[in-house]
Amino acid sequence: MPAAGEGRLENYMVNKSKFPIGVFDSGLGGLTVMKELMRLLPGEDMVYYGDTARVPYGTKSKESIVRFSVENARVLLKYKVKLIVVACNSSSSFALKALKKRFRVPVVGVIRPGAIKAAAVTRNRKIGVIATTATIASGAYVRALKLYAPGARVFPRACPLFVPLAEEGWFKKRVVADIAREYMRPLKKAGIDTLILGCTHYPLLSGVIQMSVGKGTVLVDSAREVACEVKRLLARERLARAGRRAARHKFLVSDRPQEFQKIARNFLGRNITSVIKV
Repeated sequence: MPAAGEGRLENYMVNKSKFPIGVFDSGLGGLTVMKELMRLLPGEDMVYYGDTARVPYGTKSKESIVRFSVENARVLLKYKVKLIVVACNSSSSFALKALKKRFRVPVVGVIRPGAIKAAAVTRNRKIGVIATTATIASGAYVRALKLYAPGARVFPRACPLFVPLAEEGWFKKRVVADIAREYMRPLKKAGIDTLILGCTHYPLLSGVIQMSVGKGTVLVDSAREVACEVKRLLARERLARAGRRAARHKFLVSDRPQEFQKIARNFLGRNITSVIKV
């Protein structure tokens, strides 16, 4: 016979499992994380919020990034999300601790999963990290790699031009290849065998990045690793949604919904029929 209150707890967990997963980013880049979550968790409802009014975060101060991230989480919590994915490397670098301290729902960032994967696949213990200026300046990946790949040499490199190029859809332009070669030159010279794509825009340019750094270098896409971590967390916390009902996805932005909807297909791999400005 169940103990007093045990049945109520079970009912609460079952009801909470029906809540959506929340995902936020400064703009469009987090859709690459959303894409992996949708692929790995096809039965889960999701709410995506892009703070397009204040994008990019990569050039903002730590204080601004923390404040924006807290406000983004509050937007998602209005939709009763059961978990928040911080699909922004800048927010994950500066705001993850503040979010976990302030809110009761589980919060997953993109830094740790990518670092764990890089530590697992490197052979010569030379790991490169490319990201926005703010993410590189934060030192978040270097700290994570020291923890999960002790003794490894880490080579960080800011690649700010990759973000606008990805949003323009310039995946195969010659100018992109030239810029990528320039960015990758010191990493290639350092002899890295593993490269973390430390910005959610960068997977869209993975082809040209791979060509520039060399076929022998393993690219680590944090979006895939985040999706795997979320799946494990849902199972561990008994928050995975049961049943086979088709998942529902909402897309919210703080500004320019039409522009978001137009560009989103490149990131998500499918069309978005509705974008809500909040």
